[in-house]
Amino acid sequence: MKILVTGGAGFIGCNFVRYMLKEHPDDEIVVLDKLTYAGRLENLEGVMDKIKFVKGDICDKDIVKKTMEGCDWAVNFAAESHVDRSIEGPEVFVRTDVFGVFTLLEEARRIGLKKFVQISTDEVYGSTRSGSFKETDTLDPSSPYSASKAGGELLARSYVRTYGMHVAVTRSSNNYGPYQHPEKLIPRFVVKILRGEKLPIYGKGDNVRDWLHVEDNCRAIDLVLRKSRPGDVVNIGSGNERTNIDVTKQMLAHMKKPESMITYVQDRAGHDFRYSLEWDRIKKMGWSPKVKFEDGLKTTIDWYLANEKWWEPLI
Repeated sequence: MKILVTGGAGFIGCNFVRYMLKEHPDDEIVVLDKLTYAGRLENLEGVMDKIKFVKGDICDKDIVKKTMEGCDWAVNFAAESHVDRSIEGPEVFVRTDVFGVFTLLEEARRIGLKKFVQISTDEVYGSTRSGSFKETDTLDPSSPYSASKAGGELLARSYVRTYGMHVAVTRSSNNYGPYQHPEKLIPRFVVKILRGEKLPIYGKGDNVRDWLHVEDNCRAIDLVLRKSRPGDVVNIGSGNERTNIDVTKQMLAHMKKPESMITYVQDRAGHDFRYSLEWDRIKKMGWSPKVKFEDGLKTTIDWYLANEKWWEPLI
């Protein structure tokens, strides 16, 4: 199979490319990435000779036409993906996360692409104090980021009913692991701890996220790519719900630093309290998470400790 991976130089995308090259060496991988601040060629170091890389924007029709030509499947990771940045400047989120998806879908429809997987997020459901969201629950996004992701996936799903395309959507919980930009909680705090800086925690730190290791997510996405039916929406969770303050304290303990490094700051606007997914569908497809959070957190911290040359230019 020839597979287009858009956003393949970003955090989850580059891990997916590496996973596919390892598990499916006969597949041909084409990567399209704009190389914004979060998408870097360094993320694909060691595999560039095994893929075809094209620098470009998924909103650019000509670039999309060029890179999708001859492809059988496409997986769209390309997105603006940081809530705080979406609050400060939402326009680019709407452009990439909605119009970019539209541009990809139109080309996929034109050439008769066999499968298209849109990567979404658990944030499209909004927040819940109790229970877990099912794929059939109403979407209720809280930020420009999550709203743009909801818009993109709804557009993608409409192409199933309107044009008969094979489109599937994955909604995963909070990913962590290597190659994640240090604007995100775990790598951000690793860097701050190394530099002896205070760790700013929003509110009381009791916001809850379900932490999914990126390798587990890649396995799940691959399964959805190969086994999904047209129109499938699949939650990918891990059962690793932790408060932000608990994650921070575990990080400090692993790095042998005092909890006095924690400082509490004013909560951000539209900060969802808790995300939680029910993920029976992906279980029935034969998937379950393999990485325990405590183990994954330690290996992730150790990766950043061993790869200062990777993250230092981003600070």
